[in-house]
Amino acid sequence: MTHILAIDQGTTSSRAILFSADLKIVATAQEEFAQHFPDSGWVEHDLEDIWATVARTCREVVKTAGIDAGDIAAIGITNQRETTAVWDRRTGTPAHRAIVWQDRRTAAFCREMAAHEAEVTARTGLLMDPYFSGTKLRWILENVDGARADAEAGHLIFGTIDSYLIWKLTGGRAHVTDATNACRTMLYNIHKGAWDDHVCGLLDVPMGMLPEVRDCASEFGTTDLLGPEIPILGVAGDQQAATIGQACFQPGMMKSTYGTGCFALLNTGDAPVASTNRLLTTVAYQLDGVPTYALEGSIFIAGAVVQWLRDGLGIIGSAAETQALAEAADPAQRLYLVPAFTGLGAPHWDPEARGAIFGLTRGSGPAEFARAALESVGYQTRDLLDAMRADKGGLGDTVLRVDGGMSASDWSMQFLSDILGAPVDRPEVLETTALGAAWLAGMRAGVCPDQDGFAEGWALERRFEPKMAEADREDRYAGWSDAVQRTLVR
Repeated sequence: MTHILAIDQGTTSSRAILFSADLKIVATAQEEFAQHFPDSGWVEHDLEDIWATVARTCREVVKTAGIDAGDIAAIGITNQRETTAVWDRRTGTPAHRAIVWQDRRTAAFCREMAAHEAEVTARTGLLMDPYFSGTKLRWILENVDGARADAEAGHLIFGTIDSYLIWKLTGGRAHVTDATNACRTMLYNIHKGAWDDHVCGLLDVPMGMLPEVRDCASEFGTTDLLGPEIPILGVAGDQQAATIGQACFQPGMMKSTYGTGCFALLNTGDAPVASTNRLLTTVAYQLDGVPTYALEGSIFIAGAVVQWLRDGLGIIGSAAETQALAEAADPAQRLYLVPAFTGLGAPHWDPEARGAIFGLTRGSGPAEFARAALESVGYQTRDLLDAMRADKGGLGDTVLRVDGGMSASDWSMQFLSDILGAPVDRPEVLETTALGAAWLAGMRAGVCPDQDGFAEGWALERRFEPKMAEADREDRYAGWSDAVQRTLVR
């Protein structure tokens, strides 16, 4: 058994990546699926679309690689987090489309629950925000005919996307999740390592709907999807999987992933740090029953702003065009694009904010829009890093490790380094999310190195050093901060 299969189920596509035992990519397969927007600020996925694309890409990647499925030692799963699935345990039929992490439909309920936010945060590390799974699950129970009665009768079960995929892969034999996904539901007590009955009571969620929580590297069941029974041995939510894939195993190490959104995690070790700057306290990973914690800042729109330039405005044909446009932009123009298309995440947490552009002139065109879009990701990352510095009393000489699709842009990463005033390291392997899931499964299967051995294998492709003068950096960032304040509703 010389291969590991990583399933990377994301917000806009499902991917299967086959790794060799030395964690080199052998083959990949990817398939996009439909996004559904039934109302303003609402985002949904069809669970059966997700399952179909996962099954097809898994079969395709094995065929492409030309290997026997019996050569696969284990499967690792990484997934979009917080997206909420409810299905019938008897039939597997979804009770409703999956409500996606970006969805803001429960904003009014979260405002009603504001008085409980402090106790919820103390238990779960999260804020009372529509982002998380708990209020989405409550919405389904309250708004889908018969859902609450079926849930209380034990017929409906809940899970994040990893749980749904495992249930499908195992033919309904396993209703499980891992600690990194559980801790993003707003129903899990990160200090006790168990579902929190008090918070479940506040949200009126029957605890019998919830999956069993296991370590990131554990026995999650077996699947015959590809023919022979293959064990599922690794699971982590996408941002935690990227943290693992970046080998951020020591306190003070930090990674930022630039996908649809942007998510920065700072390893804080075995002690959860309570943020005073509206960051999230979360489980970075859990191995051998021991959780390692992190501070996390979540940006809802990163790579999605480039998709907006392409699909919404039609000023680019592909994401690759943005760098050349940004380089051609008029340096005398200072546009600020605040991409609050679905509200603002950390450290602002304003679900009612909406996107805005400031500084437009008659001379503003596609090049200036493209530059402002790319710069918005750097500015939002600076918001997160400043909040983390405040929470940790300074981060010293922390270097940011980056990954995700947008990290391939030299222009974007140089601007990021400039606006942070700190080095930015890009690894040789940018598929760190899938890599993290593959290592978890391969390590558990005994075909991959241990934690120390894996960390030693992390390799730098390029380091970006800040070149911008400090006065210019601070002037630009002050303009961004002013733009954000003008955008906020709260």
